[in-house]
Amino acid sequence: MKNNLTKIYLTFSVIFLTISCVAFVSLNKKIDSTKKIISENETKWQQEAEKRKNTQLLNDSIKKIQSEKDLLETHFANSSDIVPFLDTLESIAEKGGVKAEVNSVDIPKENDGLIVGMNASGSFENVYKFILLLENSPYELNLISFDAQQQNTPDASGKVSKVPQWNVFLKIKLVSFTQ
Repeated sequence: MKNNLTKIYLTFSVIFLTISCVAFVSLNKKIDSTKKIISENETKWQQEAEKRKNTQLLNDSIKKIQSEKDLLETHFANSSDIVPFLDTLESIAEKGGVKAEVNSVDIPKENDGLIVGMNASGSFENVYKFILLLENSPYELNLISFDAQQQNTPDASGKVSKVPQWNVFLKIKLVSFTQ
């Protein structure tokens, strides 16, 4: 009986060992596949974290240069900004000490700028100052035509002014015009 009992124990031990080995191998395979999935997910997570970091850096950079972007955009006039541009020309004329009047505004068919015709009058020094202020304006301007004439007309009392007045007709092209 002792011999039979030993055989039964040995048989159960072998069966238990076999079941344990099969369970160990299958659990080890399951752990390896889970490690692989975890590794792939961690890689995806790191890529997404890097994308978020780059997006945040880009947003911060955009915020830092926003004022510079706004300043750059002030050098360009859109088709909706024609009136503010003309107001700028008139304020430049006031700073120069001349009387200015816009005669014509034209957008050529080539869409390569905006052409403004303008009359200005004042002393030679003021007209010269006005032209210098136009050259230094924030817009890119090209002077297409310039016609200046000295005007010696008598005033209401019949006297001719000691400081001669100049009438100037300017044709200016706003190169930095976008439609």
